[in-house]
Amino acid sequence: MIILSKEVVVTGGAGFIGSNLVRHLVSKGIKVKVIDNLSSGNINNINDLINKGLVNFFKIDLKHISPYDLKNLFQESGVVYHLAANPEVKVSVINPQVHFYENVVATFNVLEACRLADVNVLVFTSSSTVYGDAKKLPTPENYHPLIPISMYGAAKLASENLIITYSKLYGFKALILRLANIVGPYQTHGVIVDFIRKLRQNPRILEILGDGTQRKSYLHVYDLLSAIDVALNYILKSSNNFEIFNVGNNDWVTVKEIADIVVSEMGLSNVKYVFKPGTKDGRGWVGDVKFMLLDIGKITSIGWRPRYSSATAIRLAVRALLGKNYE
Repeated sequence: MIILSKEVVVTGGAGFIGSNLVRHLVSKGIKVKVIDNLSSGNINNINDLINKGLVNFFKIDLKHISPYDLKNLFQESGVVYHLAANPEVKVSVINPQVHFYENVVATFNVLEACRLADVNVLVFTSSSTVYGDAKKLPTPENYHPLIPISMYGAAKLASENLIITYSKLYGFKALILRLANIVGPYQTHGVIVDFIRKLRQNPRILEILGDGTQRKSYLHVYDLLSAIDVALNYILKSSNNFEIFNVGNNDWVTVKEIADIVVSEMGLSNVKYVFKPGTKDGRGWVGDVKFMLLDIGKITSIGWRPRYSSATAIRLAVRALLGKNYE
């Protein structure tokens, strides 16, 4: 079994999921190095931890840095949590080059630095979008063929393949987590944020991308943190070089149901919904997966369960974004 140091690296640690992970790790007495270019992350998410000396922050753009320079930051770190990425799926359709550099090239540089620094474990946050329009729902990890329908999903799948190959060639362990839609504190993008912004501008009308019947699984970020802990503990004890886990919920909700929750939590009534399908079959935009539900049997078999349902996770996330009491 690998014995890990009390120091780790989190790329993208000033972003939504990253800052929640950093706080979680610090609460366990772990020293954290955060790498972020602040293109979508916010230093204010972790500034208090930096000021207390619990986190060392490095403003670095992973798509431009030499792996040899990055190696120096990775040394003495038992785990590298690689979360840095451009999270906007819609952007990948309009400007695919962004996702190639910010997701694929950045991941390659991280992998090279892991190789050079003899890192023990890499944890990578992948995405349910690698499955594309899966014909089997819930979708298990061994589903094939993997045919992403967005450049975001393609970039995540390319990164997965790089990680698996590096893990096999160079001997470090790799944990790949294919995430459902994650929601919670510090969230800056996604349907919930979009709805709140629009309703603040006009509380009488809500424009909804798609026909409202899109149905997907949502997971609260706090449930994700516990899943990361369980999966990491598993792979540390495993003889396998890499593991892939779906991390999502047992249920799913429609976009219209999300709108209803946001409207309710904002104390609004008589809001008119205006649906704006981006495709003939009612998706929000070209490249949007209309139905997503992951089979989480593999990770639940090793002892993890989501605490919150999709609807509850969304409601709690809305409350956090509105500055309400968490529960």
